Formats: sequence, C-alpha cells, structure tokens
Amino acid sequence: MKMLTADNLSKTYAISEKTLWVIRQVSLTVARGEFLVVQGKSGSGKTTLLSLLSGLDRPTTGKINIAGQEITALSEDGLAPFRNRSMGFVFQSFHLIPALSAIENVMFPAELAHDPKAYVKATNLFKRVGLDGRGEHLPHQLSGGEQQRVAICRAMINNPKILFADEPTGNLDSENGQAVLNLILELKKEHGTTLILATHSKTIASMADRVIRLHDGRIESDKTHAA
Repeated sequence: MKMLTADNLSKTYAISEKTLWVIRQVSLTVARGEFLVVQGKSGSGKTTLLSLLSGLDRPTTGKINIAGQEITALSEDGLAPFRNRSMGFVFQSFHLIPALSAIENVMFPAELAHDPKAYVKATNLFKRVGLDGRGEHLPHQLSGGEQQRVAICRAMINNPKILFADEPTGNLDSENGQAVLNLILELKKEHGTTLILATHSKTIASMADRVIRLHDGRIESDKTHAA
C-alpha cells in the first residue's frame, strides 16, 4: 500500500536572470512501513527533497500525496495540522526549543493537537528511551545524544504515519549515533511507521529496505535491498 507518492517534483530559485535547479523532475513512490534512505553528495538536494516531501517547503512544480492527502493542494492553514498529526521530523541539529524543558518540547506537538494525554505519552516515551528523570532539564543541560533522543520522542508522540529524518546522527559521535539509529528503527518497527532518512552513512544505507541516490537534484539510482 502506498504511503507517499511524488510526481514530477521540481524546486527552482531565480538568481539574477538565471534559474537554479535544486530538485529536477523527481518522481517516486514509498510504501507503507518502508525504510527509504536518500543519499548523495553535499549539494545533491537531499535536504531539499525531504523538505518538499514533508511539506516544510513547497515545490515549484509537481504533486505530493501522503496517506491519501494531496499536501501540495493544501493551504498552509490546512497543511500545518496535517503535518503535526501525520508526520514526525528528526533533524541533524535537534531543533529543540531552548526555553522549554525536555518534557515540554516532547509534549508540544501533542498539545497542538489538543491531546489530553500529552503528558502521559511524553512521560512514557521518556521511560522508553532511557531519559526518565531528565524531563525537567532544559536542552542546553543535556548531552547531544540526549537532545536527539528528546527530538525523537517529540517526533513520535503523535504516532505519525511517516517519519522524516535528515542526517539524524550527523552531530553525534559513533556510539551515540548508533544508539539513536537503533532507537529510531525500534520505534519505527513498533509503530509500523514509514521512514525516509537522508544520510551519508553507508552503514545506515545498508540497513534500509531501499536506497535512492541523488545527483544534481535528480534520482541517479533507485535500489531495493533483498529481504
């Protein structure tokens, strides 16, 4: 069953009288529950593609459908609640809100969705990821690995249908990076979440169901790993 389809996506920017192509006519389909890795050299368009697929940015041309909803047809007022309800995001730089405690950062998407169980869900996630007792700490009082685990909890609190992760281990040492990756994959399996992850890591790519490689904004290769 399809979770995401993208049809003829392009993203361009006008610079002086020139047109800069960042994504060029990308089309792809991602199955429900699939683990897709996006690879490519720096500047190949990985982050831009994830931003387009997740609705954080708008394509210049093309359509995107997630879980039966054409997100490119939604206004920003319609897209924001759909993103919050159906998608999770994990970034390289954590993007936690500095003034909120760790538990408040995790609760934030659930509170936006008016979930009365936001605190209970956040507390349970903290226990699940080994952060019990760290909830009242501010982000700067946590290590990088702890901050990324907080970010993962925040991404998963609304039980999203699809999780986007952009170099989620890029700012971590190898031990913490492996722990974070294992956590993402465990939660993905538990919840049946579709995962689209951009990374330079060949090790992470070897664990995926499928790997697409970008070059100059185009899909250069699309390989499915044998089960």
